[in-house]
Amino acid sequence: MALVYFDCFAGAGGDMIVAALIDAGADAEKISTELAKLGANGYEIRTEKVHRNGIAATKFTVEVTGENPPRRHLSEILELIDTAEIAPRARKRAKDIFIRLGQAEAKVHDIDISEVHFHEVGAIDSIIDIVGACLALELLDIDEIICSPIPVGSGTIDCAHGSLPAPSPATAELLRGVNIVHGELAGEVTTPTAAAILTTLADNIGAVPEMNVDCVGYGAGTREDGKIPNLLRVLIGKGEQDGSVDTVVELSANIDDCNGEIIGATIDKLLSAGCLDAWATPAFMKKSRPAFTLSVLCLPGDVEAVERIIFSETSTFGIRRRTCHRSKLSRHWETLETAYGPIRIKVGTLGKETLTASPEFEDCLKAAQTHHVSAREVVEAAKSAYRDKCQGNG
Repeated sequence: MALVYFDCFAGAGGDMIVAALIDAGADAEKISTELAKLGANGYEIRTEKVHRNGIAATKFTVEVTGENPPRRHLSEILELIDTAEIAPRARKRAKDIFIRLGQAEAKVHDIDISEVHFHEVGAIDSIIDIVGACLALELLDIDEIICSPIPVGSGTIDCAHGSLPAPSPATAELLRGVNIVHGELAGEVTTPTAAAILTTLADNIGAVPEMNVDCVGYGAGTREDGKIPNLLRVLIGKGEQDGSVDTVVELSANIDDCNGEIIGATIDKLLSAGCLDAWATPAFMKKSRPAFTLSVLCLPGDVEAVERIIFSETSTFGIRRRTCHRSKLSRHWETLETAYGPIRIKVGTLGKETLTASPEFEDCLKAAQTHHVSAREVVEAAKSAYRDKCQGNG
């Protein structure tokens, strides 16, 4: 499993992310070819080698052509990505980034997300930066993404709304729940595009992990002054143990005046919204009242949205919050043939050792309904097929 660490010692821009990944080995021509599938006109791409404070790096530039390039709403951008024939994981990553950007813009301007009319973020150069970054990650076959604490700069920046404090309101909103550092640079050190990419895709934001580094890449920004080189560095390799540790937030609330149907519906909504897990535990509260403890695991950047769901869907007046470090097995899917058809098996490994293998229950349930047998029989058949494979009989 390939791992990338974004070392944002001088901040980051969307163009710097793409450039660093190209510098680390992503094929620039293939990225350009895939980007053309968006069907978006009005731009030209230039990739070149530059130096910043004596360090060789790659510069990725999107030159906007035409006098009045279109500025798109979120729905238009998502349609562009949806209709492009690009890798499914790259498509999902790009859409997730834009949805997160839209949520941040909607919050800053106090409007509905459907009304968000992107300015800099909706311009073609930002679309190319975001989709280009996702394509580069796919070309490098990156499974795990870790980012250093993100610098935010100081002073003011100029944008479509005038002079604003650094970080910009959209960037600040995107960095909620994320480790940030002030740094020594003034102005806009991390752009909204970069903040959206990194906070949406990163499995963890913190110190560089134990890893076996295969390659290093440097992406250059536009600024050339200052004692700190305007570069984003990426380290790509494999973890020392082939599992991983990430940071998640556990939210919990004790609820004694809400029935089980509401709790169940809330759990469904939380999982549909992208929470990592959600569950309810029976409890007794004051005066021996029967109750539920509703618990949720989510990524740090999703805390506000998840809390809003809990407050809206249940009767609780308070939610506890706890940051956790989570150890995970590396995982991959294998599809095996059984007497009931193909069934996916989720395999968990630590290093080179396989520790667990679980048939995907939805596959088993569908096969059981098709063949008019119990789900348990299909599960056992899938387990048997996996054992036979491991023993060399399949």
